[in-house]
Amino acid sequence: MASSACTKPIFPSSFSLSSSSSSESKSKLSHVSFINTIPIYGKLSHASSSKRSLTVNSVLKTVDPTATSVGSSKSEDVGFLGEKPTILVSEKLGEAGLQVLRSVGHVECAYELSQEELCTKISCCDALIVRSGTKVTREVFEAGKGRLKVVGRAGVGIDNVDLQAATEFGCLVVNAPTANTIAAAEHGIALLAAMARNIAQADASTKAGKWQRSKYVGVSMVGKTLAVMGFGKVGSEVARRAKGLGMHVIAHDPYAPADRARAIGVELVSFDQAIATADFISLHMPLTATTNKIFNDDTFAKVKKGVRIVNVARGGVIDEDALVRALDNGIVAQAALDVFTEEPPSKDSKLVHHENVTVTPHLGASTKEAQEGVAIEIAEAVLGALKGELSATAVNAPMVAPEVLSELAPYVVLAEKLGRLAVQLVSGGSGIKSVKVVYRSARGPDDLDTRLLRAMVTKGIIEPISNTIVNLVNADFIAKQKGLRISEERVVVDSSPEQPVDSIQVQISSVDSKFASAISEGGHISIDGKVKFGDPHLTCVGSFDVDVSLQGNLILCRQVDQPGMIGRVGNILGEQNVNVSFMSVGRTSRRKKAIMAIGVDEEPNKQALDNIGAVPAIEEFVFLKL
Repeated sequence: MASSACTKPIFPSSFSLSSSSSSESKSKLSHVSFINTIPIYGKLSHASSSKRSLTVNSVLKTVDPTATSVGSSKSEDVGFLGEKPTILVSEKLGEAGLQVLRSVGHVECAYELSQEELCTKISCCDALIVRSGTKVTREVFEAGKGRLKVVGRAGVGIDNVDLQAATEFGCLVVNAPTANTIAAAEHGIALLAAMARNIAQADASTKAGKWQRSKYVGVSMVGKTLAVMGFGKVGSEVARRAKGLGMHVIAHDPYAPADRARAIGVELVSFDQAIATADFISLHMPLTATTNKIFNDDTFAKVKKGVRIVNVARGGVIDEDALVRALDNGIVAQAALDVFTEEPPSKDSKLVHHENVTVTPHLGASTKEAQEGVAIEIAEAVLGALKGELSATAVNAPMVAPEVLSELAPYVVLAEKLGRLAVQLVSGGSGIKSVKVVYRSARGPDDLDTRLLRAMVTKGIIEPISNTIVNLVNADFIAKQKGLRISEERVVVDSSPEQPVDSIQVQISSVDSKFASAISEGGHISIDGKVKFGDPHLTCVGSFDVDVSLQGNLILCRQVDQPGMIGRVGNILGEQNVNVSFMSVGRTSRRKKAIMAIGVDEEPNKQALDNIGAVPAIEEFVFLKL
């Protein structure tokens, strides 16, 4: 069911995307990554394990059979041909993981390498395993000279790996996202309790010879409201434990299914509702363009006075200067932080030394059990990649035939942009559960491979507000992990079979919409697109036909169909120096309702959007970033 129409600017909050330039960049990156790794994994899909290894060696040409690798010896393990793979471990890894690696390859552990030393060593290596401290830059991949087949990140974040360079050089990147979940959740709860009872401050005071019982009176957690911001693996485990402590738990996550939250007694709410009602806030969101410094001065102005904040996610989600101001003003009573924008933080950091802040040096995953689990998980993923197997934790390297990609290339861009548009039209905190993709084509099912298109729709919906890199390898896995059901329907139409797809429609069911006109007669958000002259176009919003080139940013307005509307809105944008690239109007019938689609090169400021909303004939509108 659609939300009521509004006459004020609608900025995506939970579902907002990155800027136009960054989204264009991402689109180009995804296009490059699908192209550059096709020959490798397309040929792996139907091979046996031994044939897969042969294909990897022959296509990648990463191992010269006549060359002698560092410490190499003949491997008798099934799946490897010729030389044993050489695996460089540049940061400390649990012994259990090292044993897995040593069972099939030559392992060299070399810690605290400079970039120059790493580049020198990598030319003799088939795999590299890192944590967060090693920067795997383009220079490293260039130094690998095509031999480096896989980079394993022992942990979740991949900020330190140049994914575009990895893909361009045909190198698979895998991570270990599951093994440290419990450890991170436990650390979050530990910080929560330590903060509430002033444990760190009282400990330091007592060790300094003082006895200040009255100074360190804490607060109880029983009956207090905890807002879990990000209800993924770690967030949901924190919620379970907080419920056991007698806390009332609410959560905000645009993708968390409401039934899964209800199953553990958690209510899903909007971002603003969460921060306005919480006594404690625990952050478990990824660092993306959307969440970067999401806790800033404006956010702190909306929180409940005296709130206490825990962050074991990513340092960059908090504007640290704004947090210091909020602490000094008493808006935030206390904070407990395990992560920082810059790690380690500067020695004179006001935040670190603030008397109401408890800090730890990124210890979220630092338990013996978690470290061993991560080590085993990443070791198995790396060895699988070396054997030519595809991992569910791969973050690049899709498998698709070159001829298929060449034909589908413009539709790949269309599919991702439709996903990005659709998610921005969603409103409310109930979460996206069901997405349907409808392909209209003259071809039969056997002549149209839609896996890539489905993956790109998934990418467009999930990636802008998640730290997950979505591609053909992991799209279905990631969607399932986030409780998102992606279904497909193929409709045969009378069009040219030379054209693989006539149109793509993306439907999101059981959600409210920021733009009521996007709701179709079937009650779901619905948008359609086509490829025209090689470029993606938006052709339908809800029941309104439009014709919009999906470039730059987009403003959709529902209005009374009357003369002068295009000129009036164009003048408002022109007065604010916003360049209009195109306008298109679709209407139900003459002088009734119409949708005006306006393409703009720049992002309009608040004043321009307020002025558009103030036009009497405009009933609702929404600004969308592509």
